[in-house]
Amino acid sequence: MLKILIVDDEIKIREVVKEYSRVSGYVCDEASNGKDAIELVKNNDYDCVILDIMMPELDGFSACKKIKELKDVPIIMLSARQEEDDKLFSFDLGVDDYVTKPFSPKELMARIKAICDRHHKHSNDKYVFDTLVIDCDGRSVTIDGEKVMLTPKELDLLIYLVENKNIALAREKILSVVWDTDFYGDDRTVDTHIKMLRNDLGKYRDNIVTVRGMGYKFEI
Repeated sequence: MLKILIVDDEIKIREVVKEYSRVSGYVCDEASNGKDAIELVKNNDYDCVILDIMMPELDGFSACKKIKELKDVPIIMLSARQEEDDKLFSFDLGVDDYVTKPFSPKELMARIKAICDRHHKHSNDKYVFDTLVIDCDGRSVTIDGEKVMLTPKELDLLIYLVENKNIALAREKILSVVWDTDFYGDDRTVDTHIKMLRNDLGKYRDNIVTVRGMGYKFEI
């Protein structure tokens, strides 16, 4: 589930984006100025931030620069300003897209999804949850700097869970993806490997949550 932040001093804009986010299955926080947006980014992990330019307290350009210093999060500028210089300056600041008002909420949702998909694809070679580090490319897991010895299938299972963090995954789905569709196993195969994985993760074992009657999820 994507978590986005809409920052705009127009309450109607925030309400529209928030409603379409809900319909799209996203979680949406809101702020009315750049200063509040920065505080929210400091204390939350967002998949995307949508920024207006002309706002009180702190404008979108200044907020964008500060947010990029804080976290590597995709940013979409959503502004009534259509001048080419504004767009070029925004891209120089590192924004991922620039959408002008009036806008299509459905198109905005599509842009958010596309940008988040690209961002996750380029950044998911390594997942960091406090002192738990999962290096997908390096095929290694460390906790508190110490390497955790996992079997190849345990590592595949962990990567699949974290790639879909906070999403409940059915045992059948896990079995078909991690063990591939040619594997003739049953739910007990998944349950056994989950048990082994929990033991190996030590203090992070409780991040793997059992979803009664369905399967499991990696919860953060």
